[in-house]
Amino acid sequence: MLRYVVRRLIWLVFVLLGLCVITFTLSRVVPSDPAASYLGPRPRPEQVEKVRVQLGLDKPLPIQFAYYMRDLVHGDLGESLRTHRPVLRGIWDHLPASLELMISAITIALVVGIPLGVISAKKENTPVDHLSRLFSVANVSLPAFWLAMILQIVFFRWLALFPIGGRIDTVVSLVNPIKEITGFYVFDALVTANWPALKSALAHLILPSITLAAYSMGLIARMTRSTMLEVLREDYITTAKAIGVSEGEILFVHALRNALGPTLTTAGLCFAFMLTGTFFVELIFFWPGLGTYTVNAIFLNDYPIIMGVTILLAIFYVVVNLVVDLLLAVADPRIRLG
Repeated sequence: MLRYVVRRLIWLVFVLLGLCVITFTLSRVVPSDPAASYLGPRPRPEQVEKVRVQLGLDKPLPIQFAYYMRDLVHGDLGESLRTHRPVLRGIWDHLPASLELMISAITIALVVGIPLGVISAKKENTPVDHLSRLFSVANVSLPAFWLAMILQIVFFRWLALFPIGGRIDTVVSLVNPIKEITGFYVFDALVTANWPALKSALAHLILPSITLAAYSMGLIARMTRSTMLEVLREDYITTAKAIGVSEGEILFVHALRNALGPTLTTAGLCFAFMLTGTFFVELIFFWPGLGTYTVNAIFLNDYPIIMGVTILLAIFYVVVNLVVDLLLAVADPRIRLG
């Protein structure tokens, strides 16, 4: 297993190198002047020329790329052209908000999607199965931005149950400020026994989490149903029924365990995909995470941030897939890593 992990990590280096070449080249062919962006509005020509030299933009593109890779190896992703803050610091500040949203979304998707798929398989070709499949297809098909707006209209405007956006109420954050430990508001409020902040953070988390979970929930339910149908036709399931094993034990212990492999793979891919899927959700719900940070950088053509986030996404995607493969091998000894 160790050789497999090392081989995958070596491939990760090549993936990152190719990604850096593509994104760096694209960021330089976009019609803009990074030196002028660095100085702000109405810079003088001599100032622009000085900053161009300072940032190394006067050198040939391969030399600029070599400098960038040298800094990247040392963990330096550069500075934002607008705020002049280190990109790594900006990513670090915004990442906990996105991860908190993603973890709550994948939890909802698993808790709802897997039982839904199991019940749908058990009730095959019945009204329950048809409703379950309709629900799954609807979740996969609905655009996230449309679902987000519908949830805001229903639960904020009509029912006034949940806030329209943000991570916490302004008044609550002033009266009962959260002592940040991890950057996960729910966790930090819980461990510091800050109950008003915890209640507010949970209320703000529900609607964006449901929006982000919808696609994964439908996909997991469909995958679980499909694999469960195959497993339920196996001989050992028939034998278990014949010797009087309870239906619940057959479904959720014997059958589900053997059907979880594809579901776990799907869940892992969904979780990795969520880091990019949060972009729309964060914008609509005013969620101050990595998506909002990146979209603002795209609008301002702040290419150091765009490159830094792109590299982070690639690392995250590869690492999550590697972890899923390892979990599958641990859960099912028949799977050989090679």
